[in-house]
Amino acid sequence: MVRKIKSLFTASASMRMFMFNSSLFILIGIWLTGFDKVHWFIYFVPTFFVFAAATGLCLGLAIPRLIFDRD
Repeated sequence: MVRKIKSLFTASASMRMFMFNSSLFILIGIWLTGFDKVHWFIYFVPTFFVFAAATGLCLGLAIPRLIFDRD
């Protein structure tokens, strides 16, 4: 049971690389726009993506896996 719950939150290596690259592109867009011009809320997405890429724990993957995986 614990292993099943842990597997819901764990991201694969390819998903971790995707999140890291996405966070890089978002941060580059923020930098090109100007750090003082963008709203503070936009910083949450790259922060969560970098956290998920570094640790492998992605909370956003748990809900779709619970809904769509019928194992």
